[in-house]
Amino acid sequence: MTQVATLTPNRGRSTASETERLSDIAYRKVLEGLFDRTVPAGAFVSQNELVNLLGIPVQPLRDALRVLEAEGVLTIHPRSGIQFLKPDLELARSTYQFRTIIERAAARSFAESGDVETIAEMIRDHEALKEKIEGGAFGPDILAELDSVEERLHGGMLASLRNPLVETTARRLKNYVRLIRLERLVTQPLALHTLREHLDILRAIEARDGDAAERAVAAHFQAALQRILGMF
Repeated sequence: MTQVATLTPNRGRSTASETERLSDIAYRKVLEGLFDRTVPAGAFVSQNELVNLLGIPVQPLRDALRVLEAEGVLTIHPRSGIQFLKPDLELARSTYQFRTIIERAAARSFAESGDVETIAEMIRDHEALKEKIEGGAFGPDILAELDSVEERLHGGMLASLRNPLVETTARRLKNYVRLIRLERLVTQPLALHTLREHLDILRAIEARDGDAAERAVAAHFQAALQRILGMF
């Protein structure tokens, strides 16, 4: 029978790899707790409350909290509690400004060296999803598709830089974006705006026009920021 790894600590001494695995799982569970609102953004909670809320053993939780503090998701107050980040206007502006700086370079790189078939497939998937939404389809499945094409576009551009420091920073920014978007209602018009902006980027990349790709990325993030600022 295949055994499924859980967060239950092993009896006896744990190896370094087991400790690392439990810490990674704890890290994901804390973020999932934020994204599904089990832990409200901006909450001030004790370590014991997190253990009970998320079902995470103390030591892996401590390790995960230290990493998340370094990433700016929370602040640990010794003998007091854990303060989670609450998104605000300044965080939104800073996040989208930083994304623009990084992804303009990524779009140019992808335009110069991106795989032709990969780019063509991204365009086809964006156009197919756009047609579905224009035809009246909308709901959880469509939103999941939207998340997927968004991840493939932005992830593909960033990967083209082949820079592990950029990838690490991008993961941190992605967490910020998810927190910022928690209160956003994704409507059909908003989804269509996003897809059209993505297609502008992709068509510039397909044409191997780095300048146009950079402009399209900057325009996309500026429009996205304006949509986000309307929430505050």
